[in-house]
Amino acid sequence: MPPAKVSSWLPAYSALALIWGFSFFFIKVGLESFTPIGVAVGRISFGAIALVIVALITRSPMPPRWSWGYLFIASLLWVSIPWTLFSFAETQVSSALAGIVNGAAPLMTLLVILIAFPEEKPTLARVLGLILGFIGIIVVIGPESLFGSPLGIAALLGAITCYGIAFPFARRYLTGPTARERISPISMALALMVGGLVVTLPLTAISGIVDGPVTTGPFLSVLALGALGSGIAYVLNFRVVTYADATTASTVAFLTPLVAIIAGAVLLAEPMTWNQPVGGVLVVAGAATAQGLLRLPGRVREG
Repeated sequence: MPPAKVSSWLPAYSALALIWGFSFFFIKVGLESFTPIGVAVGRISFGAIALVIVALITRSPMPPRWSWGYLFIASLLWVSIPWTLFSFAETQVSSALAGIVNGAAPLMTLLVILIAFPEEKPTLARVLGLILGFIGIIVVIGPESLFGSPLGIAALLGAITCYGIAFPFARRYLTGPTARERISPISMALALMVGGLVVTLPLTAISGIVDGPVTTGPFLSVLALGALGSGIAYVLNFRVVTYADATTASTVAFLTPLVAIIAGAVLLAEPMTWNQPVGGVLVVAGAATAQGLLRLPGRVREG
């Protein structure tokens, strides 16, 4: 079968990079009116609404009953905890820094896979990629950010750790060859949103939803964060996977930090220090090397 034309997936790929890259900008603006929990709940709610519409249009079936427990755990790791942590973190750090650290999520995923899946061999490329990527994280964070906002940095690292556990967990119990049966991706995404609401909605009784008057900008930002980033983005991602391949789709994660940096600098006037772009390049290079997308020189590469 001949490869699909680039024009069949590039628009969706580009839109996906912009949507996910702008997520950190949307969070920062949303926090002008909403609490961190309020941003997370709004994001999940609008994402759920968008996915309900998509599920009805595509006639996606409900997930089988055996998967509900696994889906709830996945929702904790993919939605409830990390989205709340990212929202809290951006009360302490810039949206650009949040976007760059998020770019290290593939590294955390690979680290968890190497620990949890003994059959995954720790190749030289993976080890070097992990080392390079985590050096990048240290450079990005820098002493000023670490000592100036330790809670924000801890929240960011906690969020990507959740992502790192979520991917191999889903692979083992929901999407991989060991899962009982195939689950519709749209249905699974919707189930994650529902599970996220079950956990985060009660927390609003403690933290509240709003932190001031709800103005147009913050409301539209949370709406976009949910409807686009958690709803339409799934459809775009599936299109890229269908017309290109999963590897190509995964490289979107390497573009989102760049989008986050530009959005933060241009639209939010966030100060940019030398260590952020330099560390961001190291994080992306490390993740690409670990995933085999950036090849090592012939003498170093393993056969």
